[in-house]
Amino acid sequence: MPVHEITDPDDQRIADYRALTDVELRTRWEPPHGLFIAEGELVLRRALRAGYPARSYLVDAKRVDQLADLDTGDAPVYAASQQVLQRATGFHVHRGVLGSFHRTPLPTAAEVLAAAGRVVILEDVNNHTNLGAIFRAVAGLGVDAVLLSPTCADPLYRRSVRVSMGEVFAIPYAKLEPWPDALGQVRTAGFTVLAMTPAPDAVPIQRLTADQRARAALLMGAEGAGLTGAAMDASDVRVVIPMRRGVDSLNVAAATAVACWELGRDDPL
Repeated sequence: MPVHEITDPDDQRIADYRALTDVELRTRWEPPHGLFIAEGELVLRRALRAGYPARSYLVDAKRVDQLADLDTGDAPVYAASQQVLQRATGFHVHRGVLGSFHRTPLPTAAEVLAAAGRVVILEDVNNHTNLGAIFRAVAGLGVDAVLLSPTCADPLYRRSVRVSMGEVFAIPYAKLEPWPDALGQVRTAGFTVLAMTPAPDAVPIQRLTADQRARAALLMGAEGAGLTGAAMDASDVRVVIPMRRGVDSLNVAAATAVACWELGRDDPL
């Protein structure tokens, strides 16, 4: 595995990794250029296993051996000191391994729904940390896919990928639009749209009928604001996680995990 030493943080060969902490810049630049950044050896290897083509690797010079077993193909491996890495990326790369990957085409919502038995639908979830945590919960708790309203954050943004521990690569996802009219497409595919809300008329999630659970599409809203009225009106059932001690709701990622576990509690292991 040939390794190219980088001593200048402004070296154009590592331009893909510049200013990784500038969220606005990265979200404007990465999707249009068909790229995303994976951080950490575990996440990087999961991206490769999922079939994402590597464009390049950037590694702490002391950790080059961690990639020694990889078939890097045509993707160059760049190595730099921690000081150069920090100046180029804008943060201390304590995991020591970064990869720049090409995105692959997203499936359509219809394709995702056709292959799924249970899905999570997200409206306006634009916090990358929450999004990554949701994908990790979905992967671990028996949900088959995620559908995103057009205003949701990018699942392949570095922080989302990192928080999900690379599970964004394991779960099919697609944009669901036009929003919220496309929720009708979910219903036509045979799903029951369950809108999560603390509204007083909502059904406790543990009291859903077997038919409502059978092909569930769990609809979750943004942190704080929750679901819009239009999304709730387009749902089949309003559902609540019963709370105690006057707490009205959970963080959206925690609520998604609880709801996914409840819907799948009788699934065969």
